[in-house]
Amino acid sequence: MLATVTLSCAGEVARHAPVVVGAPAPAYEAQRQDGAPVALASLQGEVVLLNIWATWCKPCREEIPALQQLHARFGAQGLTVAGVSIDVDDDRARIRAFAEELGARYPIWYDPDDRVSTTFLAIGVPASYLVDRRGTLVWKHTGPVRADDPALLAALAAALDTAPAAPASGAASPAR
Repeated sequence: MLATVTLSCAGEVARHAPVVVGAPAPAYEAQRQDGAPVALASLQGEVVLLNIWATWCKPCREEIPALQQLHARFGAQGLTVAGVSIDVDDDRARIRAFAEELGARYPIWYDPDDRVSTTFLAIGVPASYLVDRRGTLVWKHTGPVRADDPALLAALAAALDTAPAAPASGAASPAR
């Protein structure tokens, strides 16, 4: 019995390895607003600012203008801001209306299986993760994002300056 419990706990730890800056970003899949699946790995070659939020979260509401500013300022340089809603009821029309009301023009993803928080080991919302063109986590933050945060801007500058990893010989580029 003890062996079973130990193995079960070890399996849980293996599935949720620490999310460490400098390590590859965890594999994660969600759904776009149209219901189509989207994988974080499919955005390799772009810099991704993944933001975990909820409609009931006041700091999440307050940070949306900053995320929109970053999207507008760095989008042409290869930054994709993606907001992942963790609203339990998954009322997509309400989530979409909420984001539009606050001026979010960046992609909003849905997390119907409630995996983003456990995949990224988020301890609260909002939580944000910056992934460079090679798929490496280069910055993470719990709490509202500020568009003038020096640490975020430095990480963004470095990530946007990083060349994407070369595809393996004969490999197709990832679908978007």
